[in-house]
Order: sequence, then C-alpha cells, then structure tokens
Amino acid sequence: MPAAAIDDPASNPFHQSRFARPRASIDPDRSLGWIRRILPIIKSHRRLFYGSTVAGLVATAGSVAVPITVGMGIDAIDAGRSITPYVVFLVVVATSRFALGYVFRFGLFKAAHNIESDLRNLIFERLTELSFSYWDRTQSGQVISRANTDVRSIQLLFAFGPMIALQFVLLAWALTAMAIIDLPLTLVAVAPLPFVYVVGRRLRNLLFPLSWVVQARQADVATIVDENIQGARVVKAFAQEENQVQHLARAARRLRWAGTALADARARNAPLMEALPRLGLALVLLFGGIRVIDGSIQIGQLVAFSTFVLMLATPFRLVGFILIQWQRAGAGAIRVFEILDERPEVTEPTDPKRLVDPHGRVVFDSVRFAYPTGEGAPVLRGLSLEIDPGETVAIVGRTGSGKSTIARLLPRFYDVDDGRIEVDGIDVRELSLADLRREVTIAADDPFLFASTIRDNVEFARPGSSDRAVESALFDAAADGFVGELIEGIRTEIGERGLTLSGGQRQRLALARTLLADPTVLVLDDATSAVDVAVEQRIHDALGARRSDRTTILIAHRLSTIALADRVILIDRGRVAATGTHLELLESEPRYAAILADTNMTVADRTGEGT
Repeated sequence: MPAAAIDDPASNPFHQSRFARPRASIDPDRSLGWIRRILPIIKSHRRLFYGSTVAGLVATAGSVAVPITVGMGIDAIDAGRSITPYVVFLVVVATSRFALGYVFRFGLFKAAHNIESDLRNLIFERLTELSFSYWDRTQSGQVISRANTDVRSIQLLFAFGPMIALQFVLLAWALTAMAIIDLPLTLVAVAPLPFVYVVGRRLRNLLFPLSWVVQARQADVATIVDENIQGARVVKAFAQEENQVQHLARAARRLRWAGTALADARARNAPLMEALPRLGLALVLLFGGIRVIDGSIQIGQLVAFSTFVLMLATPFRLVGFILIQWQRAGAGAIRVFEILDERPEVTEPTDPKRLVDPHGRVVFDSVRFAYPTGEGAPVLRGLSLEIDPGETVAIVGRTGSGKSTIARLLPRFYDVDDGRIEVDGIDVRELSLADLRREVTIAADDPFLFASTIRDNVEFARPGSSDRAVESALFDAAADGFVGELIEGIRTEIGERGLTLSGGQRQRLALARTLLADPTVLVLDDATSAVDVAVEQRIHDALGARRSDRTTILIAHRLSTIALADRVILIDRGRVAATGTHLELLESEPRYAAILADTNMTVADRTGEGT
C-alpha cells in the first residue's frame, strides 16, 4: 500500500465506517414466512422494483401484440392489402422492447444486488453485536457460507424471479388473446396444463429438503477449507495433508450425493413440465388446421394462435428453474435468519453510567461463572478480590483454575452468573460496552493481527493516530528494533494473521496496539510469554513510565513476569486461595511453590535469585 494512502485516513480501511447501514431490516416475527420477513428490505427498494416492473409489463404487452400483428399481416397478404402499417408497428414494438427491456433488467438486477448488499451488511452488523459465547459454539466456515452462498441464492431469486413472473403475466395475456380469437381451440391448447401443475407441485415437495441438505453440506465443505487454510502450518507440521484431503473428499462426496439427488429430481420432472405444453401445440395444429380448412378461422389467426401456444411453453420451461431457486432461496433465508435472529447475551444497559475520571479500582465480589458451552461446570466459584488503582497484580494458578476467565469477565466478554464485578465502584453491567472496553483492554498470548501494515495494526486501537504516536507505542512494546530493520518500517505488510513474524514479534505488535489505546486497566494474559526476560523487563519498565497510575493485571506463568508484580493472587479451583508478595507466598503457600515447580523453573528462579 503506498505511503500516501496509509497517511490518508479516508483511504485506510480501519478509518472508514464499518459498513453502509441498510435502510431496513427483516421483520422480527419468526412465525411469518421467509418472504414476508424479508419484505421490509424489498420495500426499501420499491422505487427500483416498481419502475422496472412497469417497464417489464409494457414490454410484455408488446410481446402479446406481436403475434396478433403478424397474423393480421398474413391475412392482409392473403387479401391483397398493404402490409406497411404492420411492418412499421413491428419495428416500433421491437425498438420499444429494447429500451424497456434495458430499463427492466437493469433496475431489477440493481434492486436484487441492493437486497444482497443489505442482507450481508445486516449479517455483519449482527455478527459484530454477538457475544463471545456465540463464537464459542459456531464454526466460522458456517458463517462465511451463510453470508456468501445463502445470501447469493436469495439475490438470484430476486434477480430472475420477477422476470419469470412476467412470463406468467405473458401467459395470462396470451390465453386471453387466444380466447378472443377462438375459445374452443383455446380449451384444446390448455388441456395439458393441469398436469403441469401436478408435476410442478411434486417437484417443489422434492426440492426443498434437498436444497436444505445441499446448502448445509456446502457449508461443511467451506468449514473444512477454512480450517485447513487457517491451520495450514499445523497440518504440514504433523504431515497430515493426506488425512485432510480425505476429510475434504468425504465431505465433497456427501455434497455430491445431495447435489446429484437434487439434479435427479429436476431431471425426472422438469422435462415433463416442458413437454406437456408442446403436446398442446400438436393438438392446436391438428384441430386448428381442420378449422382453417372448414373456413371457421383464417390462416393468419392460426399462425397467431400457434405463436401464442409456443409462448405458453416458455413459462413452464422455466418452472423447474424457479422452483429450485425458490427452494434454495427459502433454505438460504432460514439459515441467514438464524444469524439475524440470534440475540447477544451481553447487551448494553438501558441507561448506562459513565466512567468519569477513571482510576482503575477493580473488585470481584462473590463471582460465579460457567461457560455456556461448558455443560454447566463452574469455572469461578464465589471468587472475590480487590485491586487498587495503579497496582500491578499477578494472577497465578494451574491450568483451568480460572485465570483467563477473570480477564474475559472484566471487560464483559461474558456476563457473570452470580455476584458482581466493579470498576471504580460501578458494576460493569451498568457501563456502556464502548466506555468499559476503552478503559479496560486485554493483550492476549495469541494475538490476532490483520493482513495489513504494521502501522494499520497498531493504529487499529485508535484510528487517526500520528506516526509519532504509533512509533512511541512500538518503542514501549520493545518492537521498535525489529520494525526498524524492515525496509518499509511501519508500512511493512505483515501478511494474513501476521504469520510472517515470530510469536514474540506478534505479541509485541499486539501489545503496542494495546498501549496506543492507553487504557486505565491493562490486562496482560500471558502477553509476553514468547519474549525473553530482558525484553519483558524493558516492556514493564516502559509500562511504568508511560502511565504510573495504570492498574495492571498480569495473567502469568513465568516467574520473570510474576516478579514484576506488586502483589500475587493465587487462584485455585475458581477461588482466591492466597494473596501476598512473591516471596511471602513462596514461604507460606505450598500450592504456589508447587505451581512454580510444575512450570519447570529452576531452584534459583523459585528463590528469586534468577531475577
């Protein structure tokens, strides 16, 4: 990305608004059919729909006029009259149909793409609102499939559905014109049509469940592909390429079976639906020819009648397509609605309080919590602790004791089941999420980086920051050294998830991003686990210098990290087991010493001589 583009806030994707908000949403009433639920979005584009539909109707009327005009011209030739008026009329109709057809198709496709865009934006908006618990139980491949394949199937229906609907309007007008020309012959022509309805009804009943299965299995394939792309290094590290290929092949075979069953249902029924109207044409030629010989109707009328019969075949030839697309769109809409109907478990308070002049006092009061996907097993069991403003506290415990859970509950990634968490005396559930997360920020041990530049990733925490502010944050995170060695410096592209960098470099970039946010409460969840002790010491010195009154919570395993804290809190089985300085706990708490021993620390480290 050019430097000028990065410096321009309008060109930086992280500076722009998250998305263009749609003008309407779906109807929240889940008892309604999917078309009625999506109707508010359709209505928001009604001008395009109405304008293009009117143009389509006028063009369709011209189509009905053509056979009548041709028939009249043939009769005029037979009678020795001039055909010039009929030729001129046909030229006018052809020209008008071109212009009206353009207006109809362009307006219709534009409206369909607008609906597609609105649905994708609604999905993305809802996904940004959903709580962490939703992502704990949802595969990203499933979400991607719904936002792409399923939304696309809805768009295709609204792009081609009205066009096919106009074919049925043409059918009605053609039948009317045929009845005016000769009613008995019309009855002969439409005799096969009830059988077309019966076949179409059977096809519809077959297609819906098959369409649902196809789309679900497409999502399964997308999930496998997504996981293998994201985990390509893990797959290669364990030489499991062949197993993963077989895994995808099994999913692809299941998709192939469903797709083949869908094609079989269509192949068995759609040709029959197309052939039945042609049987009507044969009957028209038979009985119509007899009537022409008898002199009951003119040859031009029979030609016009035969052309109308051919028009009858077109809508029925498209019935199979529209039924399949209707069922795909219906199945896709239900899958999309499952996302849009999902409600976040962590919600904004109705009357949020504000953190004015925050100091960073943190209190956990008898907190109980179990993860929604954890089968009810509590992680925290009545945990209580207090952290004073400006204090640096290390939270230590065995794996599964609840250390990281404390970090996730503080900024309300999840809500507690019982008890309360306070920041500066205010329950976090009474604060706006933006206000709370502006003052409480987490840096994790496995950070996520965007496939953009170093500058964009750091600046993400505070869009519009100057180069100097970004470079200062990188310096305090001890990332200035390796960034300075890069040819393009902070404008270096780091690739997807920053995997071109080492683990320690990714951690330092993520920490720089957190420092640029300048929170009152900083939570480091093993955020420096991949850097060496000297670099870690420099980072913590910079943290102290950058903001001396910041409250810092260290979720720690390494003694080098624990030794930086003013106080250590030992967590055991979801409760505070002990609190004190590192040396105090070494002397008085056997469980603390055992935890340090289990992390393979040396005797010198355990006595503090290695720090």
